[in-house]
Amino acid sequence: MQITGTDLGFSGSGSSLDVLQPSAASCVITTDSEGSRLARQSSQVQSIELRTYVFLDSLQPQLAAYMGTVSQGFLPIPGDACLWLEVSPGMAVHRVTDIALKASTVRLGQMIVERAFGSLALYHRDQSNVLHSGDVVLEAIGSRVEQRSRCEVSWTEIIRAITPDHAVLINRQNRRGSMIQSGMSMFILETEPAGYVLIAANEAEKASNITIVDVKAVGAFGRLTLAGREGDVEEAAAAAMRAVDMVNRRAKA
Repeated sequence: MQITGTDLGFSGSGSSLDVLQPSAASCVITTDSEGSRLARQSSQVQSIELRTYVFLDSLQPQLAAYMGTVSQGFLPIPGDACLWLEVSPGMAVHRVTDIALKASTVRLGQMIVERAFGSLALYHRDQSNVLHSGDVVLEAIGSRVEQRSRCEVSWTEIIRAITPDHAVLINRQNRRGSMIQSGMSMFILETEPAGYVLIAANEAEKASNITIVDVKAVGAFGRLTLAGREGDVEEAAAAAMRAVDMVNRRAKA
């Protein structure tokens, strides 16, 4: 881009330059290379894929406590609204996080950067703040809730009257949630993408008196383990599967 002396506020007169009085208007001069960089940056944001968009209206006590054990940021408390986002590629989660935090007063609880996917959890007592940050993110990446990935259920099962040996091994493997006791029934759920197990866990806890043993919401697959009396577990499992069904009703085919 060529900039003349007049553009800079100078006029040539013989061998000297007379400084002109600055005008009331001002402008920012952007070089051609800077303009290209900004255009590329905007294009990259628009190419971010929305994999998971999960809004939890009110975190239940056990799920809030479990998420607190894995949180590297601000800790959630029961009753907080929560938004869980998963995007691809993984490094794009930094841009999404920046957009969300600047949009409202939400607090960042988790941010996980994996090779292929990136996830983050936002919390606030006020649901409108959480939803507003989510809306701003969706607008920035040119997406909608309906464009999130469908929830594919890879495995689901209820195991009744679990044996002592089985219970001991589960408790040794899962040290962040509650323990399962022999004789309890167990509901297990595996989803893809991973983040959908959060809404399944939250709705299950709302519906029934169960114990949350394990909730893994990151990685290639999400895994949820609940335990309790047989009738309670069956009721919780039904609520979890209803939550999955509601996700898929809003996701594009």
